[in-house]
Amino acid sequence: MQCVAQLRTSWRDPLEALSAFAGEPWAIGFVSGGGGPRGRWSYVARAPEATFVSAPGQDPFAALGDLLGPAGPSLADGPPFQGGVAGLACYELGDVVEPLGLSRTGWPDLAAARYLAVLAFDHERGEVAAVGRGADAAAAEDEAARALAWLDLPPAAPAAGALVRGLGASDPDDYEAAVAEVVARIHAGEIFQANIARRWSGRLAAGAAPFDLFARLAGQSAAPFAAYLRLPGLAVVSNSPERFLQARGGVVETRPIKGTRPRGRCPDEDASLARQLSASDKDRAENLMIVDLMRNDLARVCVPGSVRVPELFAVESFANVHHLVSTVTGRLAAGQGAVDLLRAAFPPGSITGAPKVQAMKVIAGLETPRGPYCGSLFWAGFDGALDSSVLIRTAGFVQDAEGWSVEARAGAGIVADSDPRAERLETEAKISALLAALEGSA
Repeated sequence: MQCVAQLRTSWRDPLEALSAFAGEPWAIGFVSGGGGPRGRWSYVARAPEATFVSAPGQDPFAALGDLLGPAGPSLADGPPFQGGVAGLACYELGDVVEPLGLSRTGWPDLAAARYLAVLAFDHERGEVAAVGRGADAAAAEDEAARALAWLDLPPAAPAAGALVRGLGASDPDDYEAAVAEVVARIHAGEIFQANIARRWSGRLAAGAAPFDLFARLAGQSAAPFAAYLRLPGLAVVSNSPERFLQARGGVVETRPIKGTRPRGRCPDEDASLARQLSASDKDRAENLMIVDLMRNDLARVCVPGSVRVPELFAVESFANVHHLVSTVTGRLAAGQGAVDLLRAAFPPGSITGAPKVQAMKVIAGLETPRGPYCGSLFWAGFDGALDSSVLIRTAGFVQDAEGWSVEARAGAGIVADSDPRAERLETEAKISALLAALEGSA
């Protein structure tokens, strides 16, 4: 797609725009919340030109590269994402990177689509840019006009009340036993850290749809990497605070999260909890292990010596938790692109453990297949840009004859001095905003 065009208009709400067609297969939205430079842009797209769903025996990364195709131009005054490929990489895609014989569910390892038209919402300037791609200027302008027309569709009314029925959690005693087993394996020298998750599941109430959860989360606990994807018979709703990988102009960034405290009930308690997190040797060690892991992953595709850690152990606060966040950067080596970067670092180190491969083996022995949880929703532009999230604070939906089942998980990074009960309580703090939105209790 050698030509790109852009049409601008006044501000609209990206959630309202997406709601009009959120039930369509391959409708997708990346909706940033929380303000600041990482929350400047949101994107909405529909009706892709081509799609890909992986099947056993394929190389999904090669197929993703083919779907994206050759590099194309970009507009200097345009948004970071100006059309390209977007989609879902499930956790088990990591089995392609390092074959471990992981079990699968009904979720594909990779599902992606090529979008020639995108709506980009600039929260900073209060504008919307409709971007189109085409073989010539006229075709590109037609695609941009097609995207702009999506804003004229009537938005859907949000659902009220509880969205879920029969929501239940996995046995807390079983989770604490799994944590204790991981601690024992750490003391035995098998691993240094592993992220072990707990599971909540149920069914959507009559009349509720996956997008209703996405819209409610955006209103109650906005997150910088919230994202939504509707696939045939499947849907993913994520309220993630965590960036996985970003690439712009050859510069790569990852921002792993490790270390959590709940928000306080009053300002003094809240500040005290944030200080506790910042000063915690356990949480800092947990974070540092993943920083080292991500440095190693980036080094596979970056210029030797270019990988840096400009920010270590920063405390960032979200609606229901404080997190310890670090930043790792690098510069892509010649001949390496967005798909190579994904392959080098997948799955995210913050939700596997260290060493990554052995931690994944431990996880596979203690959890059912994760599917979308701890995978990534991502976009990769025709111009080589990339952004992606870690799918935590995420619900996966499967449609059947009776409606939608829903599953969500929350995990904790287990290290040598982890206390099983404390780790279980951490999972409950992490999942609380999602459960409140599902149950209509916030």
